[in-house]
Amino acid sequence: MNTSLMLPRLASISLICLLSACSSTSLRSDAKNDYVKTLPPVGNTLSKANVNPGLLLNRMTFGSNFSSDQQLQAVNMDRYLDQQLRARGSVVPNVIQAQISAMTISQQSLEELIHKLEAQRITADQQKGIDDSLNKQYQQELSRLQREAATRSLLRDIYSPNQLQEQMTWFWMNHFNIHSGKHNIRAMLGDFEENAIRPYALGNFRDLLRATAYHPAMLRYLDNEYNANGRINENYAREIMELHTMGVNSGYTQKDVQELARILTGVGVNLTGVTPKIKPELSKLYLRRGLFEFNPQRHDFGDKQFLGSTIHGRGLNEVEDVLTMLTRQPATARYISKELATYFVSDTPSDALVQSMANSFLQSDGNIPITLRTMFDSPEFIASLGHKFKDPLHYVVSVVRLAYDGNSIVNTGPMLNWLNMMGQAFNGHQTPDGYSMQESAWASPGQMSVRFDIARSMAFGTPGLFKIDNQPAPTEKPPAPALANSMFAKNMSNGFSQETRDALKQAKNPNEWNIFLLASPEMMRR
Repeated sequence: MNTSLMLPRLASISLICLLSACSSTSLRSDAKNDYVKTLPPVGNTLSKANVNPGLLLNRMTFGSNFSSDQQLQAVNMDRYLDQQLRARGSVVPNVIQAQISAMTISQQSLEELIHKLEAQRITADQQKGIDDSLNKQYQQELSRLQREAATRSLLRDIYSPNQLQEQMTWFWMNHFNIHSGKHNIRAMLGDFEENAIRPYALGNFRDLLRATAYHPAMLRYLDNEYNANGRINENYAREIMELHTMGVNSGYTQKDVQELARILTGVGVNLTGVTPKIKPELSKLYLRRGLFEFNPQRHDFGDKQFLGSTIHGRGLNEVEDVLTMLTRQPATARYISKELATYFVSDTPSDALVQSMANSFLQSDGNIPITLRTMFDSPEFIASLGHKFKDPLHYVVSVVRLAYDGNSIVNTGPMLNWLNMMGQAFNGHQTPDGYSMQESAWASPGQMSVRFDIARSMAFGTPGLFKIDNQPAPTEKPPAPALANSMFAKNMSNGFSQETRDALKQAKNPNEWNIFLLASPEMMRR
C-alpha cells in the first residue's frame, strides 16, 4: 500500500500502540494482572542480536504489514515484545467492532442461546416425519452461529494490534481442540473461545485448564456429561492427561486415567436450566453456573489414588485439586513447552530450549508470558525467524493483512472457503489432538496449488471480501491491493531471495507483481 496514504493514520496507530499495552479483558480470576506484573523488565536481547524487524513481525503476528511495522517502530523490538506479552483484549477499528458487536454470539449469553436452541430442537424432534423443515432450520442456525465464531476470530486476527494475544488464542483453541460436528457444539464454540480461552491465553495455565474443564463444549465433546458413578466414561480423563497436560508416555498409568474419571464423575452439563432433585444431604454440594453443572448424586465419593496421592472424596474440590496437581507436573511443563516451541520456533525444537522453557513454567507456577519470554529471548528462536512454514490459517490471514491493510473487509466467507479447501477449517479437526503444526502436514503440491490460486485471486482484487452475502453488490468498486505501489511491500521484498526478486522484476503489470509476491516462497514462511 502506498505509504503516503497511511500518513493520516499514524496518530491513530500511536494510540493503538498505547491501547495494546494497557487494554484488558474481564477475567474470572482476580489475580489476572499478576501474570504480567511478574514479567522481568524489558531487556535488549532482540536489539542486541540485531534481529530483522520484518522477520520478527512475521513470527510475532499473523503477518507483518505497514500498521504492525509502525507499531514496532514507535517503540523498539524488545519493548514491542514486552507490550505484546502484556497486552490483553482485542482493539479493532470501529467498523470492524461494529460487525462483531452485531453478531448474535456477542449479544446473547451462551445460556440464552442454548435454551432457545433446545426448545427449537425439541419441537423439530416432535415434528420429525411431519415437518422436517424444522430440523433443517435448527441445523442451519447451529451452522450460522459457528460461522459467526469463526468470523469474529478471523476479524481479530486481521485487525487487532495485540497479535500475540490472537496467536495464543488460536494456539490454545487448537491445543484444547473441539470438533464442531458433535451435538450442538457449533453453537458453543464462540463462547468457548471468548470465555474459556481468550481471557487466559496470556495468563496462567491452571486458570486456562480450569476454564476449559468447566466449559459445556468440552464436557459435551469428550462425553464427560455421561460420566457418573457406576457408569464411568474415561474419554475426558484420558485426553486431559494425554493431550491437555502431561502428554502421552509421560509416566501416568491406565489406573490414573480410571481414577481421574472417578474424580470427574458428576461434572457435566445442564441444557434445560431445571435443577434436578437432589437428596437433602447432598444439596449443598450441587452447583450450576450457566450450563455447567456439578451433580453430587452422580459423583463417586470414594477416595482415589491419583499420581501417587490420595484424593479424598468430597465433591468438586477433588477436581480443583487434581487440576492443580496436573499443572505442576514436570511432564506437563515439558509437554506444554514443546508444543509452544513447535508452534513458534521449529518443528524439532531442541531439548535444551524445551527444558529451559519448562523450568520457567514450573518456577512461575504455569505463567504463560514468562514461559514465552524464555523462548523469545533464546538464540534458537532468533535463529529460526523466517524459516517456520505457515499453516493455512497463517498464510490466509497474512496475505489479507498485507494486501488490505487500511481496508475493512465485510465478508470473511472467501477466507473460510480457502481454509476449508486447504484442510484447516475452524474446529474442523475431528480428533481432540488438533491440527498439526509440522511443515509436513501442509507443504504438499496440492496445498501449494491452492495457495497460488489464493494469491492470484487476491492479486486481482477479491470482491467477495467486500460484498455482504445476499445483498446487492456495492456501487463503488472494491479496493484492489496496492502492493505493487507500496513502499512497505517493496522494502519487504528487498529481503527476499535473488530468485524471487528477479521474478518480481519480470512482472509485466501490477497484478502480476502482486501474484509473484503473495505466492513467493518467502510468503509461505514466517
